[in-house]
Amino acid sequence: MKTRIRLADGRELIYFDEKARRREEIDRRKLPKLETAIELRHDPLLDAEVVIASHRQERTYLPPEDECPLCPSTVERSTEIPASDYDVVVFENRFPSFATGSLELLPLPEGDTEVARSSAHGRCEVVCFTSQHDSSFAELPLERVRTVVDVWIDRTAELSAVAGVEQVFCFENRGEEIGVTLHHPHGQIYAYPFVTPRTRRILESARCHRDETGRNLFADVLAGEKKARTRIVAEGDLWTAFVPAFARWPFEVHLYPNRQAPDLAALNGDELAELSRLYRDVLRGFDRLFDLRMPYIAAVHQAPLHSGRDLSYLHLQVFSSRRSPKKLKYLAASESAMNVFINDVRPEEAAQMLRDAVERGRRQ
Repeated sequence: MKTRIRLADGRELIYFDEKARRREEIDRRKLPKLETAIELRHDPLLDAEVVIASHRQERTYLPPEDECPLCPSTVERSTEIPASDYDVVVFENRFPSFATGSLELLPLPEGDTEVARSSAHGRCEVVCFTSQHDSSFAELPLERVRTVVDVWIDRTAELSAVAGVEQVFCFENRGEEIGVTLHHPHGQIYAYPFVTPRTRRILESARCHRDETGRNLFADVLAGEKKARTRIVAEGDLWTAFVPAFARWPFEVHLYPNRQAPDLAALNGDELAELSRLYRDVLRGFDRLFDLRMPYIAAVHQAPLHSGRDLSYLHLQVFSSRRSPKKLKYLAASESAMNVFINDVRPEEAAQMLRDAVERGRRQ
């Protein structure tokens, strides 16, 4: 059940309730109307856009639990969520990298006319998975995981209809090692006004592969992993989770549906149900790997809205910067300056460790 309200500064908030529609709680805060100066600048060397969003320097940074802005509101304290409890909540980010409406471009120094720039139109949303501050995605009941997946589908559809949006990206960052600024279990959704560089590069590879072989690149990667079986972490009848042979990160898992689909909305009910189970199993495996909450990035790769949909193949990617219980993988010169990754863990070894961790979780 969906209930929409407006926050005190005009941003939209949507409750996704699993049982009954709620009454509309009122945001009691006095907030100024959201005004942002976000711009895109074109990098001609890489033919890619860079977002300049200096207002994000002011966003809330690792507050104590009793000051968390994503917890439900109480009589004593109002947060970003006016309700006293919730299942899943989505709201417009207070410190967005993209936004709708009229965006101001801050003036450049006098005489500086060489910068190619434009307003960063789009939308950024926060997705709170649970009202429980100390929980995590891996600890959610299956019903809630499925609710989040359905929310991803709902928001992808709505954001795809925003003028100028070219790609919708659902993701989660977890852990201070990754760079999160809030510990409360949450993810985000970006509606980009362009096709992202990674997606463009992959689709170029997929197009070349189809021209050469007549086959889909992603399907061939999946078929190769299923044939080798050495890097499969978990699988069902409809989905396969594996460490790719070309993994860049010490622990990295890709989840592919066993048939080509451009996005989550193209899946049927059985596929969505199995995805919910398998995805949670993988996240729980990450946490059992070293018996600690692993820092990770989880990304839902869906097809762009207006290009390459026939080449695209929906998949999820989960990877961690932790390479051992006490060591992190840092992006040093080769990775950061030259984009050549050096992986400290063999993918086959990582797959075996993750496979064992997932199986331990299923037995408990």
